[in-house]
Amino acid sequence: MAALALTACSGTDDSGDTTATTGGASKGIVTAWGSEPQNPLIPTNTNEVGGGKILDLIFAGLVSYGADGSAHNEVAESIETEDAQTYTITLKDGWTFTNGEPVTAKSFVDAWNYGAKLSNEQLSSYFFEPIQGFSWDEDSELTGLKVVDDTTFTVALNQPESDFPLRLGYSAFYPLPEAAFADMAAFGENPIGNGNYMLDGEGAWEHNVQATLVPNPDYPGDRVAQNGGVTVKFYETLEGAYNDLLAGQLDVLDNVPDNAFATFEAELGDRAVNQPAAIFQSFTIPQGLEHFSGEEGALRRQAISLAINREEITDAIFQGTRTPASDFTSPVIDGWSNDVAGSEVLKFDADKAKELWAEADAISPYSGTFTIGYNVDGGHEAWVDAVTNGLRNTLGISAEGNPFPSFKDLRSEVTARTITGAFRSGWQADYPGLYNFLGPLYGTGAGSNDGDYSSAEVDTLLTEGASASSIEEANAKFLQVQEVLFKDLPAIPLWYANATGGSADTVSNVEFGWNSVPLLYAVTKN
Repeated sequence: MAALALTACSGTDDSGDTTATTGGASKGIVTAWGSEPQNPLIPTNTNEVGGGKILDLIFAGLVSYGADGSAHNEVAESIETEDAQTYTITLKDGWTFTNGEPVTAKSFVDAWNYGAKLSNEQLSSYFFEPIQGFSWDEDSELTGLKVVDDTTFTVALNQPESDFPLRLGYSAFYPLPEAAFADMAAFGENPIGNGNYMLDGEGAWEHNVQATLVPNPDYPGDRVAQNGGVTVKFYETLEGAYNDLLAGQLDVLDNVPDNAFATFEAELGDRAVNQPAAIFQSFTIPQGLEHFSGEEGALRRQAISLAINREEITDAIFQGTRTPASDFTSPVIDGWSNDVAGSEVLKFDADKAKELWAEADAISPYSGTFTIGYNVDGGHEAWVDAVTNGLRNTLGISAEGNPFPSFKDLRSEVTARTITGAFRSGWQADYPGLYNFLGPLYGTGAGSNDGDYSSAEVDTLLTEGASASSIEEANAKFLQVQEVLFKDLPAIPLWYANATGGSADTVSNVEFGWNSVPLLYAVTKN
């Protein structure tokens, strides 16, 4: 095991990890597409892309990720370990929050303890489960965290975890200022960060309208803002956002409505983006949904998966911007395989689907309507209609979409467990590792396990993979996890999504990262 897990990195390389753009800085305000965050902007309670896009602009973590997914130290000077179980983290000097408070070792330790505390009910608390002292049963301190001095702290894990440093760029691990703990609810409405941007004063987050960000003049890191600020605009529909992009009323869009898939590359020319990204899409069937548990449920889940013609849908609707899934992760992640045992359940087979559905009906006849919940503002209606139409035709059942006005509305019912059917799901990676597509979604009690799936075998394999002495050994365990998932199908894999989007001719230096999110700090206004 290397003594130095990650070392300080600065400057520019050929992977797109830029500290300044070749076009130079501009003073213009860049407008970018977004969605209303589900929750107040507290790092450990934000696990959706609307809030995540804003958080990643106003906070800086121990590490940051380059355009290619490579991890580089940002606030951290070094992350050292001899055994992959005990880490010593040393911070760089000169970092402050935008209220003037210094960023210290305590800023990280206090934030992580807050995120892990059971009674705080943070959606990303499971990220701290590997740290000694974490408890799912009672409030407890993370005893594995020790402040050595203002710029040094240590982390003791329950077991060796070789990819722990890779995770530390995710928002759950951001630091918090002391001011946050005085009134966390108020802080979430007007967060104080240490990133390359900050909210433009009180009221800068106009709910359901936009969030206005300005450069942080005291940001000492490598990702210096190359523009005069970023305004993240919340749209009711993707069609409206795309029309604004064409009209020059929106600068950067990292999603394309399905009715523009066939035309956006021609319409935007070299300003169009269509590249692989770490995005997996699916729909989840809750474990408690009637007819979908036990032997009957296993048969029905397989039948539904076999009844979906992924090739036809990705060709007809997505016009080459999606690829039918062959696993539960993403082809851009190291260790991915398109040959996982059991993945044949993803191949369209109408006869087999009918056979399995009939076997399930012999156990308990199916009645009612199978629904898939989706958000109207995200461009999902066409594929949901195609999938449910296929289920009606192949299985002879009633099936239809269940539309919600916004992503926030859908997520609120999913989080509260009040949604009454299946629902669209998927994953945009937090960090570039296979575990991130599996542990948070399918581990028992994990924060994004919205279908409440639980498998002792999966939990054991996830633990063994996380504690492996090398990434290669870990990935072998994670492939075994997927073999179990293909038997149980807690979610129905659909396709991998490309990063699709583009920019108006009002901006330059637009680059999309490994996770499909544009590097907004590097965008310059023409």
